[in-house]
Amino acid sequence: MPLQNPDSHSATPVFWRDAQLPFIEARSIADGRKVCYSRHSHEVFSIGAITAGQSTYLHEKTRQTIRTGTVVLMNPGDVHACNPIDDQPWSYIMFYVDAQWLGRVQHACGVDGFQAIPAISSTDPELFDGLLSLHQTLIDPAREALEKHEKAVAFFTLMQQRLGGSDAPLKKASLRVERAAQYIHQHFLQAIRLEDICQAANLSEAYLIRAFEQHYHMTPHAYLINRRIQHAQAQLREGEAIADIAQQSGFADQAHFQRVFKKHLAATPGQYRA
Repeated sequence: MPLQNPDSHSATPVFWRDAQLPFIEARSIADGRKVCYSRHSHEVFSIGAITAGQSTYLHEKTRQTIRTGTVVLMNPGDVHACNPIDDQPWSYIMFYVDAQWLGRVQHACGVDGFQAIPAISSTDPELFDGLLSLHQTLIDPAREALEKHEKAVAFFTLMQQRLGGSDAPLKKASLRVERAAQYIHQHFLQAIRLEDICQAANLSEAYLIRAFEQHYHMTPHAYLINRRIQHAQAQLREGEAIADIAQQSGFADQAHFQRVFKKHLAATPGQYRA
């Protein structure tokens, strides 16, 4: 289960991790004025964003002031540190990503295994917004692991495209993508993992998501939710109780089912049944 600290308005670090997504971990600090690091490095790939204020960013032999909207990147082994400036308030989020997993995402973009990202910082607004969106998705307890996994693959694909300088065109894989859709149809009432769909289709995570969206114009998770809503519509027409439908259709709870149903059909389950 994700680990979170409820005291988010302090210098106390808030960590997120999930056993279903062992390749990524997140950390956030709401008030970084008292947070100081000595120079250090990680065995994993690290990427973060300054969400408010400014700080000093040391990377190898470089030193720079980074501000709100800046994304920082550290390849495995890169020596770095981020520290406050004259007790000025600042906040940030960080992600720690397994390099082998990232290498598989890069492979779908035409890179042979993990390749170090040359940039050490970026003010690309698309990357910054994407990183914040990824963090919000990961820490949301109502989101399924499949959706979180997809979001991570999509962001790091974007990172590779924007900063890695490569993006191989997709080869046609319609039959494999159709096998992925068939797997979702057969298991949509269960908690489906992205790796299960990939195994059924014999495609990598990053390649599957891109090819699936190209073929069906939605991600595998969106396709799964759409299939569950179709099932719920049929159950509502049969007069099943809304609470029972929510439970058997794979939604977190009845409130979650109500929100998703209304988002898809612009009507509540009760209105649809009536």
